Amino acid sequence: QLQAFGGGLVQAGGSLRLSCAASGRTFSSYYMGWFRQAPGKGREFVAAISWSGGATHYVDSVKGRFTISRDNAKNTVYLQMDRLKPEDTAVYYCAADAVPIRVGEQSEYDYWGQGTQVTVSS
Repeated sequence: QLQAFGGGLVQAGGSLRLSCAASGRTFSSYYMGWFRQAPGKGREFVAAISWSGGATHYVDSVKGRFTISRDNAKNTVYLQMDRLKPEDTAVYYCAADAVPIRVGEQSEYDYWGQGTQVTVSS
């Protein structure tokens, strides 16, 4: 089970840190991803991180502004979002999969959190 939290309302240029807590003892066995869905749009990939955190992946639009990280001892994955823009407004979801072939594809992920709203005002 995944539970995402940390969303909120922030002004453009501000920062937020999302967290996703996972239950169970095998968190380190899962690749973790963040996806987002803006109003009226489909869900899109944001970032992913490998089992030990040694590899990270980002969609081009957030490179240099967002940082994904994980703490396997706490069963938690984070998404640090800096220099936020109004176009980052969306519901953000965390997801997990043991061995995603294509880390940017939502169909690869078997487990999903409930989503947390991020709203960036201009």
